[in-house]
Amino acid sequence: MQSGKISVQTENIFPIIKKFLYSEQEIFLRELVSNAVDACNKLKTLSSKGEFKGELGNLKIEIIPDPEAKTLTIRDNGIGMTEEEVKKYLNQLAFSSAQEFVEKYQNETSIIGHFGLGFYSAFMVADKVDVLTLSHQPNAQAVKWSCKGDTDYTIESIEKSTRGTDIILHLSEDCKDYSEQYKIETLLEKFCKFLPIPIQLGTKKEKQTVNNVETEVDVDHIINNTHPLWKKTPAELNDQDYITFYQELYPFAPEPMFWIHLNIDYPFNLTGVLYFPKIKNQLEIQKNKIHLYCNQVFVTDDVKEIVPEFLMLLHGVIDSPDIPLNVSRSYLQSDAQVRKITGYITKKVAEKLHDLYKKDRSEFEKKWDDIGLFIKYGLISDEKFAEKATQFVLLKNTDHQYFTIDEYKEKIKDHQTDKQNKLTVLYTNDASAQYSSIAKCKERMYDVLSLDQIIDNHFIQHLEYKAELHFKRVDADTIDQLIEKEEQNETVLSESELKIIADLFTSAALNKASKTELKALSPNDPPVQIVRPEFIRRMSEMQHMMHMMKGDENNPFRDQYQMIINSNHPLIAKSLLSMDEAKQQESVQYLLQLSLLENQMLKGEQLHDFIQKSISKMN
Repeated sequence: MQSGKISVQTENIFPIIKKFLYSEQEIFLRELVSNAVDACNKLKTLSSKGEFKGELGNLKIEIIPDPEAKTLTIRDNGIGMTEEEVKKYLNQLAFSSAQEFVEKYQNETSIIGHFGLGFYSAFMVADKVDVLTLSHQPNAQAVKWSCKGDTDYTIESIEKSTRGTDIILHLSEDCKDYSEQYKIETLLEKFCKFLPIPIQLGTKKEKQTVNNVETEVDVDHIINNTHPLWKKTPAELNDQDYITFYQELYPFAPEPMFWIHLNIDYPFNLTGVLYFPKIKNQLEIQKNKIHLYCNQVFVTDDVKEIVPEFLMLLHGVIDSPDIPLNVSRSYLQSDAQVRKITGYITKKVAEKLHDLYKKDRSEFEKKWDDIGLFIKYGLISDEKFAEKATQFVLLKNTDHQYFTIDEYKEKIKDHQTDKQNKLTVLYTNDASAQYSSIAKCKERMYDVLSLDQIIDNHFIQHLEYKAELHFKRVDADTIDQLIEKEEQNETVLSESELKIIADLFTSAALNKASKTELKALSPNDPPVQIVRPEFIRRMSEMQHMMHMMKGDENNPFRDQYQMIINSNHPLIAKSLLSMDEAKQQESVQYLLQLSLLENQMLKGEQLHDFIQKSISKMN
């Protein structure tokens, strides 16, 4: 057996780091600014422990783009480096000064860096990098380190009057736009908006009034909020603070309905604020609405590994130093810790909603049209959330009354229990178009739910399975068959008369129904009804939603409906049979026109009245 050590060629590693370590080229700015923040935070820690006796001064980071020189400078007045430290930390790949500092001052500082690789991201955009640095240590000698993106470097002593480090990027030809102020400001807004040390990008004009005279003066253009709302405690904040911060995050969005402030330090550290936006009647999953930070450094807006899918409807910020990131801090690495955090967030959201429901149900009901979609989505997709959500998910009927699942079961048990002792829930997905059917249901003391959201097909199936309810849309059958009962009506027609009526309607040109059937209904029920059985309609909608077909024209269930002829209606049982053949055919066509019209997407009440008047005239 032989043993040895794997040989690593630094000449080959460097191009790999430059090209493949980071998923986005522009991340270089986040990495270099984060290093500058660490330099300032280290000095603050040393000062607080009495190990640095000098004046801290106004700690800040300056970003200096220079289009003429094609350079970009990142300057800090933090801890600085000695020549020995430059050799140690810049010349040794993956040797992190941040990690070394954290180990020495554990629990006393908040340092961003860990891997010792962030600095090398500079070579993704620069042909050459100069580092000018002066250590905080007394009588230190300033040095300049230079490298052209290979394994060769130079170090020389220089004169530098101010403590800290300048990193000067000599931008490559294809990256010279990083020397433009507008480009850099955009990147700083994205990656560094909430870093804890002020970041200055030049100056800006600001109006000031002295002795009642208003003048414009140049002031530092600080682009970041160093104390973001999520780093504060809920006790020191009011509603307006949360709304103002939301507007800072999403400048053109309407105000959120409410929010959850996350703040936990055991068994992991996590802070943040999640907002409930007003959701339209569709699933608006926008993956860039929740931002993940690590120690106030932007990591990603793709949070599917830590936030359950249904929570992607929320907006806001999550910040945790305990979230496992890949080496480039570009995305999450899923592990047990991530699953714990995911569970905690889900639990807090469920508790917040339950508290709102219990505290003021009437206000909760007013918000239901905006939050119902979100809650239903969570109920059917997340078991942990569902355990809580069944207590506050609401069902709304066509009279705009709201019920919990248990309350609704109690409401409909007397009139909507079928012959098998099962509760049948009647619903509409378009109260206007199905007005006539709803009106017939109410005449029979039936209640009708309004389920008109895109997710309601899945919500119905969930309740059928979990709550042991049976759902039927109001136009799924004739009114007497929506709730199956023991009693049956007898037809007033003979077999020969039934055959005459059946032949008239089956042969009619307007009858495109897949099935035509005569039924002995109440004389007060319509003479002709069009129905789509629940199973067929659900299959059609499932095909449409899941895009299993190439367009609706290939959907075999799309146009399947049934024509029901009421053999007991006076218009059918008497008038039609007494007419001559030509008049019979004309009347059948007219009845079919009315029934088809009734199923079109027209204003329900007006259409209902029109049809009733037309039938009265035929009588």
